[in-house]
Amino acid sequence: MRDRLTTLGRRTLDGWKSFSPGQKAVTIVAVLAIAIGGYFFASWAGKPTMAPLFSNLAAADASAIVDKLNADGVPYSLSDGGGTINVPADQVYPLRIEMSGAGLPAQGDAGYALLDKQGIMTSEFMQQVTYRRALEGELAKTIKSIDGVNAATVHLAIPQKDVFADDQQAPTASVLVDTGTRQLGGDQVSSIVHLVSSSVEGLTADAVTVVSASGKVLSTSDSNGGGAGSDSSAGLTSSYEQRLRAAVQTMLDTVVGPGHSAVNVTADLNFDDTETKTQRYVADPAVPPLSEQKKSEQYAGGNGVPVGGVLGPDNIQVPSGTGGDGQYQQTTETRNNAVGMVTETTKTAPGAVRKLGIAVIVDSSVARVDLAQLQQLVSSAVGLDATRGDQIAVSSMAFDQTTAAAEQNAAKEAAKGQQAQVRQQYVQMGAIVLALLVLLIIAAIAGRRRRKAEKQRLTAEQNAALEEMQAAIESARAKLALEGGGGHGGAPALEGGGAPGEEFDRDGRFRDLTTMVEKQPDEVAQLLRGWLADRRS
Repeated sequence: MRDRLTTLGRRTLDGWKSFSPGQKAVTIVAVLAIAIGGYFFASWAGKPTMAPLFSNLAAADASAIVDKLNADGVPYSLSDGGGTINVPADQVYPLRIEMSGAGLPAQGDAGYALLDKQGIMTSEFMQQVTYRRALEGELAKTIKSIDGVNAATVHLAIPQKDVFADDQQAPTASVLVDTGTRQLGGDQVSSIVHLVSSSVEGLTADAVTVVSASGKVLSTSDSNGGGAGSDSSAGLTSSYEQRLRAAVQTMLDTVVGPGHSAVNVTADLNFDDTETKTQRYVADPAVPPLSEQKKSEQYAGGNGVPVGGVLGPDNIQVPSGTGGDGQYQQTTETRNNAVGMVTETTKTAPGAVRKLGIAVIVDSSVARVDLAQLQQLVSSAVGLDATRGDQIAVSSMAFDQTTAAAEQNAAKEAAKGQQAQVRQQYVQMGAIVLALLVLLIIAAIAGRRRRKAEKQRLTAEQNAALEEMQAAIESARAKLALEGGGGHGGAPALEGGGAPGEEFDRDGRFRDLTTMVEKQPDEVAQLLRGWLADRRS
């Protein structure tokens, strides 16, 4: 094994000596590049995978946790401006349990845990304040769990209960949310408002104010003011207008071509939730009456008796001289029919269109465009209703092409810059590939020269050894011939040496023969076969 290592070292040194100065420089640079790349790769591969331990931490909690990690010797990294602490992924859960046992993060005590710290000597005022603080902390933690909310602060104003109900003041609440670069939608703001109002006794949704960290009011306590509801209405109106605008623009692009028309849609939507009830009575003649009453009266008086007369001066009736038959007849009929009542309730969903206005401008450079026909097409596409006051205007005007030309030039410049960047990347990649190919070619040429030099050196050594061995054998044969040992003097001849007066190194010859047999067994076998054939002949 030691001889092999020595031989390998000798071959490496001989190969290095056979290199030219340029090949030596390239080889050194390649070895250094491989060593540096291996070092960085090992450093990158040796780094543990980091995972968040805690997020959205306050500065005091982050400082305490970092001190604890430094004391325990745990590697960590900070992100999100120090609000997030990352540790090795395989240590996240054990470290969370350990930090929880140490009372970290400390802001976890901002909820109902504050009630555990009250003693028997706590005053009623302190109990109310602590309860309000605990409720605020629990609401803040709940709001922070909403997607998009990084931090939240809740302030509650809960008045003391009054003996008289008329003098009792209603509670109010304010919520400050930090969403970073994101914006909360109307539904999320509404959910925060209802969450807070449902968690406090006597608190209504219109008494909750939500404010963003940038100072923008997302929902006010004024029920008639803007807020989440108005934002949602404006968003729905804008979405409806954009949908109509996109439909009309697509149709116009097909007719006059892209960039030759402009559409503006203004919609007035009704977001009032109304309910209408109507009652009417219906009688069916085919249905028999519920009750029916018929009354008839008849009277028959004396014959020849005058009927009626004129009052005299003493209020005494004086016969008029005319008589009647004394007959009287009267009939009265009462009928109660069944009358049905129909009640209709109509609910109007929010979002009905009150009024719609559409303005269309067509580039005058577009030839043969019938504006009247185009107006009719647009009216049919949007469902225009003149009875509710909808308006449409279609005009042909010259478009300003300077902005479009500037945008096209900017787009072309951007495309050229991108192409140049891509070409630069390709050139860099080609240079790297070319450098690698040059290194490979140089390494291949150097290896080929090294192998050729090694082969020449081995061939020279083999030829020298063969010549030396052949000379030794010839010397032994001559000595045997002089001594007359014939074929039995082989051993003495080998022990005696080669030429007369020289001492034969048996061990050295044996090592040389062994090395030669190991390196080129085929040539040695062929040489021995030749010698045996010569001796037999």
